[in-house]
Amino acid sequence: MQAGSDLDKRKLLSAGCHASIFISALIVSIGIPVAIMFVSEDAIVKENATEAINFHLNVWAIGVVITVLSFITFGLLGLILAPIWLIYHWGLSIWAVIHTLNSPDKAFRYPFIFRLI
Repeated sequence: MQAGSDLDKRKLLSAGCHASIFISALIVSIGIPVAIMFVSEDAIVKENATEAINFHLNVWAIGVVITVLSFITFGLLGLILAPIWLIYHWGLSIWAVIHTLNSPDKAFRYPFIFRLI
């Protein structure tokens, strides 16, 4: 019974790390995986939290670049790049949550991101 409880806890915490990106308009959203990383003693949950933090930083950096390019081109590049960025942002986040719920013994790794942490 204890093993099932630990597995459910791992699923919940790992999915919570990756799902926190859905409230990324708030700077507080990165605090969720940071807090989980410091509170949890599970190695898989810590890996998922670290990966979620890196993804937050990448999403924000890409958003800043798109915003700057939009101002420079009077919104033309923003109209093209913003939908692609949103699909990347939401699509990979949904994939990460589904992966952590289906494969709780393996940490999710986002493709195409820079890992700073």
